[in-house]
Amino acid sequence: MFELLSYVVDYFAPLFLIASPITSYADQILSIHRNKSSDGFSLDIPLIMLVASILKVFYWFGAYYDTALLIQACLMIGVQTVLLKVALDNRPPSGTRGGVEHRPFSAYSADNILEDIMAGKRPSNFWRWNNAKPYFQFLAYMSCTLLFIHILLPFISRTPFYISLLGYTGLAIEAILPVPQIIKNHNARSCKGFRLSVIINWLAGDTMKMSYFFLSKEFVPWPFRLCGIFQAICDSYLGLQFYMYGDGSRNRVFEMNQIGKSGAGVLG
Repeated sequence: MFELLSYVVDYFAPLFLIASPITSYADQILSIHRNKSSDGFSLDIPLIMLVASILKVFYWFGAYYDTALLIQACLMIGVQTVLLKVALDNRPPSGTRGGVEHRPFSAYSADNILEDIMAGKRPSNFWRWNNAKPYFQFLAYMSCTLLFIHILLPFISRTPFYISLLGYTGLAIEAILPVPQIIKNHNARSCKGFRLSVIINWLAGDTMKMSYFFLSKEFVPWPFRLCGIFQAICDSYLGLQFYMYGDGSRNRVFEMNQIGKSGAGVLG
């Protein structure tokens, strides 16, 4: 029995992991394009996945982890770039409640950045820009900087510390993937705009990843395992939010029932 499980993990899990960027986000992309609105979808999801995947690609050149995970990271970059473009093209008007906020640039200065951080705000409205161009500029600058370090500064890029830093940072960022959506759902008391198919694929992916990370004969560094465990916990809570909130109608029905009971109590 264990040999059969090991066979499934070694041969089918890599295929599942490689295909997961497409199976997880294709429905979300089509839904936004079809509805002409990204209302309820957090733009932080493509930010997190793009930054994490780019870091994981450069991490491979030092850690040489399993090829299936490298291919997954490369595919994820392509899929998330498409998702970001579609979400930006279909943003609701600025300031729309429950929508993806996008405001003009703030004045850029060290004092303003420090004030924003101390106030719990994003410095210079990072990733909340009103124009689509800065999003892709940021990703291009980040990639070029990492490429510059990798090619022209080998005394840094080949050190164990730098390699580990890339791995732990990239995987830690990916591990917090569900957090922005969890916060958005909690504040809105609704999961409307976020596809159920995405969380189903996330949970299925978590199951497959945990099996692969701990049962596979391939080399899987511990950063993948630790961050995978944390992400699985967050994904499970996001699934619980779908049960509690749904598209928000359950909460509205509950609130109306409460108001009705209160009114009946007053009349009685």
